[in-house]
Amino acid sequence: MASTQENSLHFFVFYLFFIPTILYLFHTLIFHKLIIGNEQIRIKRNPNLPLRFNYDGTFKILQIADMHYANGKMTRCKDVLASEFEYCSDLNTTLFVKRMIEAERPDFIAFTGDNIFGQSTADAAESLVGAFGPAMHSKLPWAAVLGNHDQESTMTREELMSFISLMDYSVSQVNPLGGVVSDIDGFGNYNLEVYGAPGSNLFNTSILNLFFLDSGDRAIVDGRRGYGWIKESQLQWLRSISENFQDQDHDNPLASISAPPALAFFHIPIPEVRDLWYKQYVGQYQEAVACSSYNSGVLKTLVSMGDVKAVFLGHDHLNDFCGVIEGIWFCYGGGSGYHAYARIGWQRRARVISVELDKGKNSWLSVRRIKTWKRLDDSILSKIDEQILWDL
Repeated sequence: MASTQENSLHFFVFYLFFIPTILYLFHTLIFHKLIIGNEQIRIKRNPNLPLRFNYDGTFKILQIADMHYANGKMTRCKDVLASEFEYCSDLNTTLFVKRMIEAERPDFIAFTGDNIFGQSTADAAESLVGAFGPAMHSKLPWAAVLGNHDQESTMTREELMSFISLMDYSVSQVNPLGGVVSDIDGFGNYNLEVYGAPGSNLFNTSILNLFFLDSGDRAIVDGRRGYGWIKESQLQWLRSISENFQDQDHDNPLASISAPPALAFFHIPIPEVRDLWYKQYVGQYQEAVACSSYNSGVLKTLVSMGDVKAVFLGHDHLNDFCGVIEGIWFCYGGGSGYHAYARIGWQRRARVISVELDKGKNSWLSVRRIKTWKRLDDSILSKIDEQILWDL
């Protein structure tokens, strides 16, 4: 009788430990890595959604522009000191992005094009994994748009955005999901909503909108080859999203604005940015604005919408300035990549955007202020050019 009880106890103990072990192995070795034939398929790791302000009423965005990532440690740097060249590669870009993430602890990362440099890239998919590796490793939500160099390797622009949308913790989209525009130009047009802080009366309300637009790559205008631009179909979609927010009836009476403020991200600047040379700006204006010779009416659309407070650009690596045009700030990220052209002795840099909420008597309210600054890739990640872009 004792032997039977002892055997039952041993069986129970075996069962208690064996089943959890099997479930753990299934979850870690099988569920996340399904095998079909000889191909290994990974399940995408998703961030915590929706995007949301923090308990302290802030939402911080790290903008990374023009990484120009190619083949990792085999890729040589451009425009660095002679003493730095021998040991400088794409891994310097990776290290800089990692340092920025660790120093600023952003809530979201926005990559504004020329993420990889197609002309130097042997395999686009492998380069994308290297370029966005720090973002994926951080487990932070991130999104990207394309520049004019991304598609110059082994993937089309559509394939690139599809691949990016499937990468770990990416919230990028190939194009709008269920939008009113079914035939939209380009790939990488989408908007992301950021919700109110935990515990606030606006917890279930979208109070900040992030627009991402494909500004194209190359185009022919009047027989001359130049840069692309944002098309009318994209502007039509943009207007429709903005109108939906303006028409929506906020359930919470504490919402102080009819539509949430918005930020826009795309790669190639619009022609009006050139005029900032004659106006006040914050930062460095060191090279001619490389934009399309065709003006598609982006500024007119943004002004008419009324909700976009700032636009964040890439493309011109030696420009890192912010200037205001008809009430909207246009800000360059400044080049972040070491395989991208630069100027010897001028540090690579990245931009930070901090959005702050208004404080009510008992709860965080809607967006109160939008600030920005840059950090340099020096020994202390020097913080420069802090400024307020918008204040309620």
